[in-house]
Order: sequence, then C-alpha cells, then structure tokens
Amino acid sequence: MLATIDMGSNSFRLQVSRVVDDQLYALDVMKETVRLGAGLTADKQLDQETQDKALACLARFGERLRGFTPAQVRAVGTNTLRVAKNAADFIAKAEPLLGFPIEVIAGREEARLIYLGAAHSLPDTKERRMVVDIGGGSTEFIIGSHYKALVTESLPLGCVSYTLRYFGNGKLTQANFQDAILAARNEIQRIAHQYQREEWQLAVGTSGTARSLRDVLEINDWSTADITLSGMEKLKALLIRQGSIDAIDVNGLKADRAPVLAGGLAIMIAVFQELAIDKMTVAEGALRDGVLYDLLGRQREKDMRDTTVTQFKRRYHVDTGQAERVTTLAERLYRMVAGEDVDQAMLKRLLWAAKLHEIGLTISHTAYHKHSSYILQHADMPGFSKREQATLAAIVLGHRGDMGKMRQYMEDSSLWQAVVSLRLAVLFHRSRNNIALPEMLDLRQHATGFALTLNKVWLKGSPLTASGFKQEIGQWKNVGFVLDIVQV
Repeated sequence: MLATIDMGSNSFRLQVSRVVDDQLYALDVMKETVRLGAGLTADKQLDQETQDKALACLARFGERLRGFTPAQVRAVGTNTLRVAKNAADFIAKAEPLLGFPIEVIAGREEARLIYLGAAHSLPDTKERRMVVDIGGGSTEFIIGSHYKALVTESLPLGCVSYTLRYFGNGKLTQANFQDAILAARNEIQRIAHQYQREEWQLAVGTSGTARSLRDVLEINDWSTADITLSGMEKLKALLIRQGSIDAIDVNGLKADRAPVLAGGLAIMIAVFQELAIDKMTVAEGALRDGVLYDLLGRQREKDMRDTTVTQFKRRYHVDTGQAERVTTLAERLYRMVAGEDVDQAMLKRLLWAAKLHEIGLTISHTAYHKHSSYILQHADMPGFSKREQATLAAIVLGHRGDMGKMRQYMEDSSLWQAVVSLRLAVLFHRSRNNIALPEMLDLRQHATGFALTLNKVWLKGSPLTASGFKQEIGQWKNVGFVLDIVQV
C-alpha cells in the first residue's frame, strides 16, 4: 500500500491506495477543509488558530497511517506553505504528529504532479491536453501528452485567496466579480503566449473548483458534462442575485465549497476568456494521484529525480568522467563513515550532489561551487522537493573553499558525513584523471570529528594531495571539527 497527504491551501487530503501491477486502487480517502490559505496574515504569517486546526487534522491522519513505513508515504505542501514565512516552524510541529516528513513542493513541480495524476485518469490518447488546476492559493497550467508534462506554469490565483481579496466583505456584486476576473486575466496574460489554442486539443480541469463547477452546471442544466463559459455566466448571475456568500443556495453545490465558490468561479471565467476555451472536461485525478504514481515510480526504479539529474548534467555540460569518478569515491567514503547505519535518503542526495557539483562552471570558474549551490537551491527540478534541493545545495556549497560558510548548517548533524565524503572525493580527484587510490583507505567519525586513514607511502608520492589534506585540517577546525589524517 502507498499513501499520500496533500496539504492544500483549501483542504487537506489523505489517500491510501493498494498497488496492483502498475495501477493504484483507492482504499481510503480522508478530507478536511482546513483552509490553510485563509490563515495567512497580511505579513504572510500563518495565524495560530489555523495552525491548530491543521495540526489537529494531521494528528488524525497520523493515526490512520500507523504501521506505514517512510517509503510508503509522501506528504506534500503547496502554495500556502511556499509563501508563509513561518512555514518551517509549522512543519517542525506538524511532522511529529503526522509521523512522516513534509515536503514543500515548487509550483512547477506541483504542476507536473497534477498532470501525472490527471493523465492516469484519462484515456491514453495522442491529443495534447491543457490541464488547469485551481487550488486554494495557486492555479497550475500544464500542456502535456500521454503521461508527460511538456509546459508547466503556476500562478498565484487561488479560490481561497481570491475570495478573501475580492469578496472579503461577503458581498457578491457585479463590480466585485469584474475586479476579480480582470485581476486573474492580468495574471494569466503573462503566460498566455505559451498556451495558445493551437498548442493543445483538449482542455481539462482538475480538483475541487473544476469538479464543483461541472456538477453545478450539469445539475442546473446550464451545460452537459463539461464546463462552459455560458454556463458559468449563468451561475455568476445567480450568485449576484443572491447577493452574499452567506446566502448562496445553488443546486448541487456542497456546503464546504460555498465559502470559496466566488473566487474559484472568477478565476475559471478568466481562464476561459484569456485562453479562448470553448469547453472543458473534468478529470478525476489530480495532485494526490500524481504524488502516488510518482512514489510508485520511485519504488519501481523509475525515479523522476534521476531523470532530472541526467537532464541537468546535459544542460550544464558536466564533465561526466569527472562526475562519475567523484560520485564513486564519495559513495565509498560515505558508506565508510556512516558504518552500519547508512541513511539511504542522504546517500541518494549525496550521489545526486556529486553528479551535479560542477554545474556552476558554466557560469564562472571563480567560486563555481557557489553558483552550483545557487542553481540547485533555486532551479525548477522536477521530482525534487524544496527541502531536497536545499540539502543538495548545502552539500555542494561545502565541497570546496572556506568552510566558514558552512557554519549556518551546524545544527544539521546528518549533513556533515555527506559534506566530508564529497569534499574529500573532490580533493582526491583534483587531477581529473583515473588515479590509483591508496590500497589502505578508510574514513571514520569520532566524537570530535573525522579520521581519514591511508597509506603513508601513497601519501608521500602524492605531494599535492598531501598539501591539500593539511589545508583541510585547518578548514574543518574553522567549523569546530577535528580532521585527523592517520598514516599507516
């Protein structure tokens, strides 16, 4: 079984599925309308009341997931946790209650996963699809074919945020709708050139807003099976006649959707108008389904993160020979220093970091490790969470140069074994050739730092490397570690 938690800006969802061959069958689904996005203050802080509501929800999800292993579960946070300044503090409290790590994913990564989920719930046809997912705090736009997303964008348009911004007084007026629609069109205009009508053949909506609109339009005979602009205009007219959010009474509308309907409707009308959409079908699969299929792929050795690393090596013209030499030795050293308690997740991140540690050379040789780290921290990397990117960036930042810059990571004890492994691997392979490594080579961690043991004969014949080790002793001292070079 696999499970995913989607911590959206409007609702939190837990889905438990059973894997049969390459298909997933839902066994249990839990949903709670937390409205995390509504708890963002003007200075982008999550207020305490909303945090408490979210934490209580995650505690309940955590009880349902007892007995699951970390490899079976993936929890993702979206727009609100991307923008909240105190998101890290909230996550620190949330993870122990849930019992599993929480990953905050970038907007384009969210878009990729949404498409993956939608594609698995649609017929596998040749046509190019444009998928639109209106969430609580952001809207994702994707053009894809089969199971692959080709163009991905994420805009700060959400049914929760837009309802609060343009209908915050609770009034449903023509003027409020017009302001919301024009604001959304202005945002969409920035990406419209990538989503021209000739670029796709089928428009698809996903998630709560799209499903609610489809159901409401169909049950009121304003459209048949699909979302249409004319049907949405009739719904908008009805809402304006009803006058306020508290007075909303629409056939087929679920009670938990009414408070955010106006914002979602305004955004969808803007999408139709700006991208010249005639009608939109609705897919049942969305983000949580995409996360599950992505998690299944990782278990079947079809990890999107490996594909991304390969693409980055090609994009940044990595010297593959040097990258493989360093990666091989870094893994060997890490397994030595970690002993029997190898952190498999950290080992994977070390190997990805080793393969990409020189991507900054495409910018400048001077301080290239800083350029590499910056790219890994801020680039769109499909498959990776923000936390994973931050770890890769930290490992790469520490692989050369002054160690003083690493003081900011002193509290992350799990990081240092990876840093010392990559740093020493790069030092050994400074010549960028297939050198003969010493027969005796060992790396261990002790109470105050690390001990590197190697042949003294080999070291005597490698004066440049020996000089590098002497400098390393001083660099590790700068961050409070002892590096012993033991010659045998």
